[in-house]
Amino acid sequence: MFSLSKTNDVYHPRNLFRLRKHLNHYDIIHTHNTAPQLYVPLAKLLSHSQAKLVTTEHNSTNRRRLKWWYKPIDRWMYSKYTAIICIADQTRLNLEQYIGKSDKISTIYNGVDVNRLIHPIKDISRQKDFTIIMVSSYREQKDHETLFRSMTHLPDNYRLQVVGGGTIDEKERLHSFCSQLRLNDRVEFMGVRTDVPDLLESSDVVVLSSHWEGLSLSSIEGMASGRPFIASDVDGLHELVGGAGVLFPHGDDKALAESIQFLCEHPDEYREVAKRCQDKAKQYDITVMAKNYLDLYKRLLGQDC
Repeated sequence: MFSLSKTNDVYHPRNLFRLRKHLNHYDIIHTHNTAPQLYVPLAKLLSHSQAKLVTTEHNSTNRRRLKWWYKPIDRWMYSKYTAIICIADQTRLNLEQYIGKSDKISTIYNGVDVNRLIHPIKDISRQKDFTIIMVSSYREQKDHETLFRSMTHLPDNYRLQVVGGGTIDEKERLHSFCSQLRLNDRVEFMGVRTDVPDLLESSDVVVLSSHWEGLSLSSIEGMASGRPFIASDVDGLHELVGGAGVLFPHGDDKALAESIQFLCEHPDEYREVAKRCQDKAKQYDITVMAKNYLDLYKRLLGQDC
């Protein structure tokens, strides 16, 4: 294990030369995220390494694809990879639309330790107070605002827990937004937690309000928890949640509130949605993901799977 950047600037050109020294020690090099995706192929040219390059594409879109001048750079970058793994079907479709179809592009779904997250489905038939939870970092792709607005359409016996971290500026912005909606006494910002499975178990409804996703691990965790899962109908969530949980139109806070209240007031539907979500989550167990990656590495090295 080594640290690439001593300055925390992952785009600094000197990182190319730091990378070059290490590439010849490996048969396969697997990258994630923009800076490694671009710098590893460049460093390989400098080192004359024979390592096979693999990369994983995590999101169904990104800001680079909005800049016309970045497209030829991306096409060159992806062309240097032996295998390009997308974590969801929509991620793959969008990437193929961007750089063109290729046999080197495939899908391996992200996975989590589903068994660790499975809880009995709750009986809410006699319950009067309800807790909604959203587990997500404060980032551009997340849509906390729609979830906060939905709380204004729900009775006071509905409370919200927000789990996750982000920049100080983003935290202050979201706190201010809650204050403007007069929700301070009904929304609890819980920060980064290590007991997420316990928090999911103690909640009643799990929500992910987002602008776009790749394959959200927090979504799989939420679906496995034995609670109904409600998500924005956007790329990356439509495929995962559809047919199991509940999808609401992107940015529609009233529809989200109606979905939450309907499930909490109809125990039979609540239980049915929660059961479908658990069954769907089991398809994304981490053992399946690990086997698929191991099989890929063996194929690249000419070994039998």
